[in-house]
Amino acid sequence: MKLREDARWSLVVPTSMGVRITPENRAPVHVADRFLLQATSAETNVASVVSHLGEPTLVLTAFVKGSPISALIKADLRKRNMSYEGPEIEQGDAWGFRHQFNIADSGFGGRAPRVWNDRAGEVGRELSVDQFDLERLFGTEGVKILHLSGLIAALSPSTSKFCVELAKAAHKHGTAVAMDLNYRATFWKGREEELSAAFDEIAKNCDILYGNEEDFQLCLGIEGPEAGGKSIDEKIDDFKAMIGRIKEAYPNAAWIGTSLREVISANHHKWGILLWNEGEFYLAPLRDIDVMDRIGGGDGSVGGVLYGILKGWNVEKCAQFGWATGALAATSLYDYGAPADEKQVWDLWQGNARVQR
Repeated sequence: MKLREDARWSLVVPTSMGVRITPENRAPVHVADRFLLQATSAETNVASVVSHLGEPTLVLTAFVKGSPISALIKADLRKRNMSYEGPEIEQGDAWGFRHQFNIADSGFGGRAPRVWNDRAGEVGRELSVDQFDLERLFGTEGVKILHLSGLIAALSPSTSKFCVELAKAAHKHGTAVAMDLNYRATFWKGREEELSAAFDEIAKNCDILYGNEEDFQLCLGIEGPEAGGKSIDEKIDDFKAMIGRIKEAYPNAAWIGTSLREVISANHHKWGILLWNEGEFYLAPLRDIDVMDRIGGGDGSVGGVLYGILKGWNVEKCAQFGWATGALAATSLYDYGAPADEKQVWDLWQGNARVQR
């Protein structure tokens, strides 16, 4: 897989932006009275690693025209070094379009995190291919990697078609296509046949496929390791066999990865990655990490892997960096990793938590 050298954009992500509110001090949502509010989406969580490390990044999304939440989101994207483009859609009335709310409890100890999505009237559901000039984007300007996730691909029939057309246009122009499958049962309910066909079409155009074993089974019908019984460490060969089946089904894929996680408590996980590139596996084995908020850890890992691919690193270095950017996201109440520089990420991988002066 070769990336375009003449591209203006290192990474482009289509997404539906919203806001996330999280109680202070890891309190449960139903008894909290003080919340942290942030702009959010899974796809920009991935892009945040790349943009904070200086790579030109573009977000394709939709905004509610004149909305203060829209203004907040735009300011947040600029703060994270991301450019953006997309339609401004009239709200209509008080019951019209809006940006989605994600209400999250970080959990603590034996109390598990809980997430409640409030997506009625979500403006990002209106995204469609006719709102963007794909020939300009992929042909004239050029893109090294287009990254899609299963969340935007399954959000609505319109966004599913949008993602399929983006993947085809990117592939046509020599842009590498990445996808994190991100299966969500609530998105797929009643749309299984439609979404299976859309995800299969996207995956056929992908150079980079990422997800956990459930994602690959439920989105693409790829048999994975059996649930229960053996520990993750004992199932590594089963994960490798799954990746072999993915490669057989989608021969265009040059990179295939899966996150590995064992949950000890809400604030203590074991975290790992298995990554494959062109016949070579690298396992970043399960290691203990402290967790302030688990949401976005998988996105952070994908972002680190994509950054490594953009830099031309080998599979070992990409997996190590992705392990560390995923762990970095877990150290913040925000649901994305925002590395200060590469050294901060490598220190995390190496276990160097000594003060930096």
